[in-house]
This record gives sequence, C-alpha cells and structure tokens, in this order.
Amino acid sequence: MHDFGDVQASDRELVPPALIERALTAGELVYPDGATQVFGADRATTYVEQGRTTKGEWYVDDDGHFGSFWPPSYRASYDLRWLVEDGVVVGLRFAELGRGTQFDGRYRS
Repeated sequence: MHDFGDVQASDRELVPPALIERALTAGELVYPDGATQVFGADRATTYVEQGRTTKGEWYVDDDGHFGSFWPPSYRASYDLRWLVEDGVVVGLRFAELGRGTQFDGRYRS
C-alpha cells in the first residue's frame, strides 16, 4: 500500500513538493492518540478522532507546503517530513508553519 522503495529519504527530511501527494495518499495515517486520517487523490481528507469524523480538504501551496482547510474557516500550512526507520518510510511528520506544532502520523500496516 505505501511502497516508497524508489524514494531516497532520510528521517525528518522534507518531503519534496513533487512527492507530497504520493506521501499523503499512500495509506491511512494513525496518530499517537489513536486518531486516523485518510487523504484522497481528490484532495479530500477525513480525520476520525474518538468516533467523531471531520472532513476537510488538502492542497500543496505555491511555496510547496502541504496545506489543509477545515470548514468553515480553519486553514493551516505545514512542512511535511518523512519518518524513516531502518531505511523504510513509516510515516510523516507535520510541522505547522508559524506555530511550531508538530505531530507524527504512521502508516497503518
């Protein structure tokens, strides 16, 4: 489901803008608190936390950052970094620009 064998990535290295879509849509992400998120190729995203589902949209901005929009008005931009263990991409780190908030999502096996 999330084969990145052809990608040369180091842990915490920025995901290049050309690979952001592939990285996001590679599979369901699971966060440390148990929440999950799926990013669709149609730019829709679904976040589920404690049984509550929230739907939003994602995009890559002109500066090559990952961005998300959660209706009615919340927008955020992030640096997106690879999580790599033993040479294998296992997830993504999101670092919100301007706020410093960081969180990791691991691909569900």
